[in-house]
Amino acid sequence: MEPRPSCVPDLGTLKLEEADAFYSDLAALHDGLDAEQSLALNSRLILLLANQVGDKVVLRAILEAAARLA
Repeated sequence: MEPRPSCVPDLGTLKLEEADAFYSDLAALHDGLDAEQSLALNSRLILLLANQVGDKVVLRAILEAAARLA
């Protein structure tokens, strides 16, 4: 396996603290929403999180990883 360039994030390592609690909070946000509202909420979350990441190379790697996992 070739080494990963330093500009490409390690997407295989869990860095999220209290991942189960975060997942529960995320699921709770969707309680009572219809499909359209849930999609809109996910879109807002993605844009807010992308803004926090900020780095174009990291964001591109995340998009590519998500596409591979689809």
